[in-house]
Amino acid sequence: MADNKVNMLADFAPVSKQAWKDKIIADLKGADFDKKLVYRAPEGFSIQPFYRREDLKGMKTTVSAPGQFPYVRGTRTDNDWSVRQNICACKNARKANQKALEVLNKGINSLGFCLDHEKLNYHFIKVLLKDIHAEAISINFDICPCAAPKLADILVRYYGRMGYDFKAVHGSINVDPMKQMLLKGKNLSREEVTRKLVETVNAAKTLVNYRVVGVNSVILNNSGAYATQELAYALAWGAEYMTMMTEAGVPNYRAARDIRFNMGIGGNYFMEIAKFRAGRLLWAKIVEQYKDPIFTTALRNGAKMNVSAATSRFNMTIFDAYVNLLRSQTETMSAALAGVDEIVVTPFDVTYEEPTDFAERIARNQQLLLKEEAHFDKIVDPAAGSFYLENLTASLAEEAWKQFLAIQEQGGLFEMIRTGKVQEAMAANLKNRLQDVARRKEVLLGSNQFPNFTEKAAKKIKETACAGKCACQHEAELPTLPIARAAEEFEALRLETEAAPHQPVAFMLTIGNLAMRIARAQFSCNFLACAGYKVIDNNGFKSVHDGIKAARKAKADIIVLCSSDDEYAAYAPQAWLELEGAKELFIVAGAPACMEDLQKLGIQNFIHVRCNVLETLKQYNQQLLNK
Repeated sequence: MADNKVNMLADFAPVSKQAWKDKIIADLKGADFDKKLVYRAPEGFSIQPFYRREDLKGMKTTVSAPGQFPYVRGTRTDNDWSVRQNICACKNARKANQKALEVLNKGINSLGFCLDHEKLNYHFIKVLLKDIHAEAISINFDICPCAAPKLADILVRYYGRMGYDFKAVHGSINVDPMKQMLLKGKNLSREEVTRKLVETVNAAKTLVNYRVVGVNSVILNNSGAYATQELAYALAWGAEYMTMMTEAGVPNYRAARDIRFNMGIGGNYFMEIAKFRAGRLLWAKIVEQYKDPIFTTALRNGAKMNVSAATSRFNMTIFDAYVNLLRSQTETMSAALAGVDEIVVTPFDVTYEEPTDFAERIARNQQLLLKEEAHFDKIVDPAAGSFYLENLTASLAEEAWKQFLAIQEQGGLFEMIRTGKVQEAMAANLKNRLQDVARRKEVLLGSNQFPNFTEKAAKKIKETACAGKCACQHEAELPTLPIARAAEEFEALRLETEAAPHQPVAFMLTIGNLAMRIARAQFSCNFLACAGYKVIDNNGFKSVHDGIKAARKAKADIIVLCSSDDEYAAYAPQAWLELEGAKELFIVAGAPACMEDLQKLGIQNFIHVRCNVLETLKQYNQQLLNK
């Protein structure tokens, strides 16, 4: 009997990367490979349509191991991150304690407390932490930097009196004066920033596993920063604090050990995995430069980037809010696969109310699902060896490093904040991202694309702010960081429609070519529903007159002609002639070749894929709601 087994490796010759590219170019039939298939990421580098083994040649990251310098594959030999829930403890310590004890029984092993400096004293902390075993979980605090040394003193006393092993308690005190400068406009001197850091570090020196200096690049993420921007600023932020502390006499290993990175998680799934991997690599290289005279074991351990990651608020929406669950779930997956130390899942309803018990439970379970059912905590750095992700990590690291060096050339991050350059750069970036959202270049499901046609949201919007106060109340002396969500302008537009006495009705006058009229009616319905208009689709009309007659019977405020480009030359003038002087807003769906001729007749409204959706709808609201 003949041996007909096939040995794939021996019987088929290997295909080179160039051969694959040549075949792709042939299939493109003359189209430019780079323009057609190479993606220029907003992060500042190009992404190829395919990668192969040879693209890994020379990469040092592929030979590193988890838990080993430079930590690109993780700072640990396991992937069991902490599941954190934040609790506002500004108003009542007892209620915050009760809530903490409740969530600790539901899978949480890291707590975050927001504190009000005016209520901070030993008794308050004692009530807050009652029955919470500090050696078993991570306990984190967010408080005004001016009150942080006092908090550290209280924690040392409390943990000591409770008989805890100081090496066993762990957590953080989020002292970040530069965050204060960005958000509050506080004009601090370099000496003031250094003093706040050093006082807290010295007060907490007994808490050897507490990280008390925070780098809060999450606020940049929530302001629309892309992955490279957030990472570059975060690295410069950490380096600034390292320099301040070491120059003030704090040992280099202690300075590095005391820094925690509180970062955001954006919606670009693979890019975010690469961001955290590249971040560990670059931070280790930065800390290495503080060696004196050798890179000691203590400093090498301090070079392990400790990251608490929070799902982004930038892409969260008020309308169709359950889609926020999908966004935060993929973001959580990115951070978990990237090997961060701690994750905070932002509850899906945070954009319009104080998170409900249901929303908080779902947020907890999003992480527990990844651990208990998907087993994400069982494998360290599953991205390792992926041709795409390794190249993405390297490209992102290279671009972030370029931006980091550019920051240093301008005097460092502190100087850039004081001169308003960071705020200016972030404002420009936010403007560009909002433009992309307005044009649907960046899609927000349920807001600028595929909205829920019948949803009303005004009644569900409530106050959501935590009551925490800063001890340094003042007028803003510096420009502040712009904080916005991508969907805010669309939401404002839709809420304006919702508040109007009359909801505009848009009627699809579908006629002619079946495929084109269906496609354009669907496009137009989604387009106009983004402003909250009631849309009426139709199967088709035999004549323009019949369509207009039906639209008027439906009491339409908008009539949208939906047909093919060739047929518009005849149908649009007919409709315009019949509607001349009428109150209805007439729109042609598409950008036909005859557009210029139609405009000469007086037809001015065309909606198509190249439109600025937001600006177009604002104009329609102005016409329709102000009658």
